[in-house]
Amino acid sequence: MQLGMIGLGRMGGNMVRRLMRGGHECVVFDLNQGAVALLAAEGAIGADSLEAFINALKPPRAIWIMLPAAVVDEMVGRVKGLLDAGDILLDGGNSCYIDDIRRAEALTVEGLHYLDVGTSGGVWGLERGYCLMIGGAAEPVRHLDPIFKTLAPGMGDIPPSPGREQAGGTAEQGYLHCGPPGAGHFVKMVHNGIEYGVMAAYAEGFNILKHANIGAVTREADAETTPLRHPEHFQYPLNLADIAELWRRGSVVTSWLLDLTANALAASPELGEFAGQVSDSGEGRWTINAAIELGTPAPVLSAALFQRFASRGEDEFACKLVSAMRYQFGGHQEKP
Repeated sequence: MQLGMIGLGRMGGNMVRRLMRGGHECVVFDLNQGAVALLAAEGAIGADSLEAFINALKPPRAIWIMLPAAVVDEMVGRVKGLLDAGDILLDGGNSCYIDDIRRAEALTVEGLHYLDVGTSGGVWGLERGYCLMIGGAAEPVRHLDPIFKTLAPGMGDIPPSPGREQAGGTAEQGYLHCGPPGAGHFVKMVHNGIEYGVMAAYAEGFNILKHANIGAVTREADAETTPLRHPEHFQYPLNLADIAELWRRGSVVTSWLLDLTANALAASPELGEFAGQVSDSGEGRWTINAAIELGTPAPVLSAALFQRFASRGEDEFACKLVSAMRYQFGGHQEKP
């Protein structure tokens, strides 16, 4: 089957490679022509303009946009005038599901299909496959089933959950038509909100372990330092890399994220190459917004999102103000 891919970054390029390995023909375009040339050398059909890209695709065209959410509308606007009725546009990035609803309605009027495909797998997806959460009308989803099946991980050695042996469908294969327009990115949005919470839980837990030897460290005795009442309770110089490796085997907190945590700690126990400024690309915010609209409590996911804001220094003024108030009411000086 043929697919066009716009956006050949960390995920788009490897998705093309996985599709070509599966026997599909891929036409590729990116503003970075070096990325285009690299994939063309591997067997893709490269294009140096959007017009050439569109002309290289056979109707009904299927065009997967793998770009940051902020530029998807611009790309859709540039592409749609070059398409014919029945062509399919897919957004595989991390767009807000509300934008998908709007786009699908507008493109349907022009005779075009639009699918939102939440895509999880990161830089490991080439080998592991991509978990795909799909929103849109049933007909184009069925048409592109061979593409989704190739990109997805497949069942592998993971058996169906008990009771699902006869359930059928594609969930066990790692891809799912979740519902009408926006459903795919809604599910991916919540997926990423959960990801924030899980990552924060690991990070906080390992941070406690890292500081478990504080009783062996001399602490200042002054009015600005909380005394450690029982330093003998905190005399554990723990090896975090070993603990992460230990928990990968038989622990109830085992997960792929723990595998990746163990990789990181094995390579760099102090993580000195990282500044600890954690970005958020929108999904966590949209998850919390949806929870508020639905009246659904999400305290863990909310805390994880706000911690990311703090990691980037976005609480700096608030911390300065607390310090200023302590100085005003008690003459407390900041410790260097």
